[in-house]
Amino acid sequence: MESAAIPAPSATPRDTSAPGEKGLKAGAIGYMSNLVIAIASTAPAYSLATTLGFIAAIGGLTTHAPAVLLVSFVPILFISAAYRYLNLADPDAGTTFAWTTRAMGPQMGWINGWAIVLADVIVMASLADIASVYTFELVGWNSASTSTPAIIIGSIVWIVLMTWICYRGIELSARIQAILLSTECLILAIFSVVALVNVYQGGLHNSIKPELGWFNPFAISSTSLVGGILLGIFIYWGWDSGVAVNEESENPAEGPGRAAVLSTVLLVLIYLLVATAAQADAGTHFLMVNQNDILSPLGTRVFGGGVLQKFLLFSVLTSASASTQTTILPTARTTISMANWGALPKAFARVHPRFQTPSVSTLAMGGVSIVWTVGLLLSSSPAHILGDSITGLGFAILFYYGFTGLACAIYFRRELFKSWHRALLVGLVPFAGFGGMTYIFVKSYITVSAPGYNYSPPIIGIQTPIVIGIGGLLLGLVFMAAQWIFMPDFFRRKLQTADPKILEEHLSHVTP
Repeated sequence: MESAAIPAPSATPRDTSAPGEKGLKAGAIGYMSNLVIAIASTAPAYSLATTLGFIAAIGGLTTHAPAVLLVSFVPILFISAAYRYLNLADPDAGTTFAWTTRAMGPQMGWINGWAIVLADVIVMASLADIASVYTFELVGWNSASTSTPAIIIGSIVWIVLMTWICYRGIELSARIQAILLSTECLILAIFSVVALVNVYQGGLHNSIKPELGWFNPFAISSTSLVGGILLGIFIYWGWDSGVAVNEESENPAEGPGRAAVLSTVLLVLIYLLVATAAQADAGTHFLMVNQNDILSPLGTRVFGGGVLQKFLLFSVLTSASASTQTTILPTARTTISMANWGALPKAFARVHPRFQTPSVSTLAMGGVSIVWTVGLLLSSSPAHILGDSITGLGFAILFYYGFTGLACAIYFRRELFKSWHRALLVGLVPFAGFGGMTYIFVKSYITVSAPGYNYSPPIIGIQTPIVIGIGGLLLGLVFMAAQWIFMPDFFRRKLQTADPKILEEHLSHVTP
């Protein structure tokens, strides 16, 4: 008698939304790579070149630009603490998207994921533009550096190149970032030392010796201080990219979060040194006159031209190009996470079988960035619209940074009052970061709403930064509604709280 075959039990479906289950290359990079990616993403040389002059130009600020950078660092540090503890509990490549979904619901999670993508796409135009212009200036092709068609072609080439690097693998991306960041920081250090030595040896015209009062925020009016902080937040933005590659890190729960906090500390030291040296060497008026790009004319002043000036131009170029690459990285990982959670079409979840990178998400980010960049550069006044786009993206940054801080306090709410250090480090500090970001968001809206404040004329009566930033966030609500109709399962997810073991394991060494 022939025995009947017994059907094998069905295997439990793999949860592709779980950390480490998205097909990305686990353990590919170490802690130092997390730190390098975090710092490189902020593009220190590019950020200083394009922002420090605007800070110095704020009425009533005088010589207190270093104080503004110091104060701007505080809410950033608080939010980095939120990243640290949320990543301990949930090392998901979607970062804020995943965390706000768990703590505050799928609707809030989706719109925060959109905010990350929105900010990254908006900034790509400015990054690619700077990389293109500085490439031409570095080789002495001055006619190309002022030609819109040449700048557009150069921008497209840079975006394509950095998209290809991100597509080829996280290890290649990390190695290139280490080289570019090392070069950038070395050149900025040389510039700062030479500038300060020049000042103390007698200096050039309008040079002034640094004073402790430059770092005192209480010597500035609240209006001037807040106006400076709006720009200061942008200078620090980007360090969270080091957390977005958590699922590809050797210690996904611990390393990326620690790197996030340390990166903000290193950034404030870099910014204070370079800002102090620049202001001491040239004075505030020089910074204001050259606010669109302070490092190029400062290079001529400090180095007198020659090789070192070329190196300074090269540092801005490497900074912008490195940030172009590390802007693509977190966006692709946000969208691959959203797709694996069922919040975006499954196509965005595809991973390259050989390189183990988000294939569709990476290429999509590169393609959208090219369309956005070409559109802005073809506008009637690209310099003006690029300036307003930087202001506008600040709303998206403040939005998702702020809600990350709030999500941390909510996600760990059942654990906060078990000890004072939990209440302080995991609850109060992240919540204070949320409060700071919310306050700056509101003040930003009031500031940029004023007629004549922005570079470009209003669009249908609305100031351009508001159209780009807040309009972009509102557009996300439209896309979310569409996803809700076609992919409703994600929006049925329930709220969650953190596993109590997380804080017990990682804060047990702190004495209550």
